[in-house]
Amino acid sequence: MRPYKSIITGGVFLFCLGNGFAQVSKAVAQTVSEVQKPDNSHTNQFYISNKKPLQQLYFIKLPVGTIQPQGWLKKYLDLQRDGLTGQLGEISAWLAKKDNAWLSTDGKGDHGWEEVPYWLKGYANLGYILKDKKIIDESRTWLEATLSSQRADGYFGPMILRNGKPDLWGNMIMLWCLQSYYDYSNDQRVLPFMENYFRWQYNLPDSMLLKDYWENSRGGDNMLSVYWLYNRTKGDKLWLLDLAAKLHRNTANWKQKGQLPNWHNVNIAQGFREPATYYLQTGNREDWDATYNVFNLIRERFGNVPGGMFGADENARKGYADPRQGVETCGMVEQMASNEILLGITGDPFWADHTENVAFNTYPAAVMPDFKALRYITSPNMSISDSKNHHPGIDNSGPFVMMNPFSSRCCQHNHAQGWPYYAEHVFMATPDNGLAAMLYSEAVVKAKVGNGTEVSITSKGHYPFDETIGFTLTMPKNTSFPFYVRIPEWCAHAQLKINGVVVNQDPSPSSYVRIDRLWKSGDKVELALPMQLKVDTWTSNKNSVSVNRGPLTYSLKIKEQYEKMDSRKSAIGDSKWQESADPDKWPSFEILPASAWNYGLSYKGKDPAMFFKVVKKNWPVNDFPFTQDAVPISITTKGKQIDSWKIDQYGLTDTLPQSPVKVSNKEEIIELIPMGAARLRIAAFPVVQ
Repeated sequence: MRPYKSIITGGVFLFCLGNGFAQVSKAVAQTVSEVQKPDNSHTNQFYISNKKPLQQLYFIKLPVGTIQPQGWLKKYLDLQRDGLTGQLGEISAWLAKKDNAWLSTDGKGDHGWEEVPYWLKGYANLGYILKDKKIIDESRTWLEATLSSQRADGYFGPMILRNGKPDLWGNMIMLWCLQSYYDYSNDQRVLPFMENYFRWQYNLPDSMLLKDYWENSRGGDNMLSVYWLYNRTKGDKLWLLDLAAKLHRNTANWKQKGQLPNWHNVNIAQGFREPATYYLQTGNREDWDATYNVFNLIRERFGNVPGGMFGADENARKGYADPRQGVETCGMVEQMASNEILLGITGDPFWADHTENVAFNTYPAAVMPDFKALRYITSPNMSISDSKNHHPGIDNSGPFVMMNPFSSRCCQHNHAQGWPYYAEHVFMATPDNGLAAMLYSEAVVKAKVGNGTEVSITSKGHYPFDETIGFTLTMPKNTSFPFYVRIPEWCAHAQLKINGVVVNQDPSPSSYVRIDRLWKSGDKVELALPMQLKVDTWTSNKNSVSVNRGPLTYSLKIKEQYEKMDSRKSAIGDSKWQESADPDKWPSFEILPASAWNYGLSYKGKDPAMFFKVVKKNWPVNDFPFTQDAVPISITTKGKQIDSWKIDQYGLTDTLPQSPVKVSNKEEIIELIPMGAARLRIAAFPVVQ
């Protein structure tokens, strides 16, 4: 790490820049420094962080609604509202209100497990962010029923018994819904409600706590809610920390060396953060490290693929690590949520980089462009998406790669959190009463900083497709506070300007630049992140390669042929829908290849700029760049068809041939597009001779 520091009091000043100096005139007092993370020995005065004896956070999530997305991110949220997330109540049988146990005062009903809170935690937050009265009112229906369901002993919601023991998994998710609701509304009923429930858990014998499969893997979610309440309670409530310790010892062991408690993709994406969560209480570095160990373990064995995820399908299986294996949509959004939480706990910019990797390259392709259908499994190499049963090629029997709004049960509801949670972490507060730009998207944040002044920061730019992000600050009076910007791991030679003047050149990748100055309304910060072409070689996957530019990974452009299907007839076996759900309004789709997909790249392992040409196009007028025809940037290169690489006996893209592949076919010009815009895709390429 190289420190960059400038301290000035006005007039002309010099600041160190690598081995040289730069001069700026007529400046105001400011310090610009490169840091690995904020100093968390302070406590933010305006936003709730951790209360002692918990470890202090490095970044603090702002209340839901504080950040207003713009640009493509706002467009995505609008599509969610008008598509599957916003309209799921007319489709899903589990959201039907008749005999719904979540709407019952005694917890009894025909249905009432994970589906309602899975959907609600994204649906309600979508309403809070968009200030959508219809969504907010509908969310209140479910939240009021939940608040009214608490029994005298503190338990709430449906009572589901497994082998005579209570299954608390659905309640864990509903607690998150209540936390977001409290942040939005300040409804004081939430705090005693949660305290009474946690007292019930505290009194529950260990032998009865978290013994079912799902809750046992995901006990860290419950622990986070306990810490959330602890930080908002007055007086001595150390019994809540005793409860957190009890939850930890009854949760699956995510600290095993070289082994996992189970290999289910969503459990891993969600459960791996549990040790780092418990670190907040213990301060034990082994807990912190355990989370990194699990993240690395699954990717060493099954994650040698582009797009940030790993080849588990539903359950990771030995010998099934080719990029034609995929991951559940649930796994994608849970990975993003875990990363966002870990940003606060560790301060490590890696988690922001990885969030963007999954959010830009994997998640968009799991849903239809109009957000009106999704599929259960999405893979880096996926040249067909149909209604057939591809087992045992993938670890699921049934139409698990079909785009279907009636299907998938868990992902059908749980997908809702992905983009709302992402939008809530575009900016975060810091312990020193500052703000940090964390996930680069167009947005406006209004938050208190410094001595309590509310400032507004507007971010502009078509990142991740463009290289420049601009920030404009607005405030009622001149205000001193630190503003942090993140330098991604992939970026060399970043440049930072304030009001057009360079203040930092070549900050280290995987760092933050901290700007502490007396800001005035209208000040502008510009961050340039040059995006170089980069080729990754996946030696553990037949020496295949993937092509990157900045945070985007590129896929072969395959012509996609959409075949409309009956959503009822092509749904997964455990799917249920309301009798009134209209399959004509909500069709499912097979996506079939209408052009060749079996190409290898003519890449010689030298400077990527010699083999790949970046083609920039106009920004889409509808602000939505995640479709084949709307991508504002593509790459052309040369490749050859590999005739022996075909659809296999399971109806899937066959496993990769070993590179380099000897091919006699003529070399062709082929086009690569951002992986997230390719619902059929080849993102891990063989190399041809």
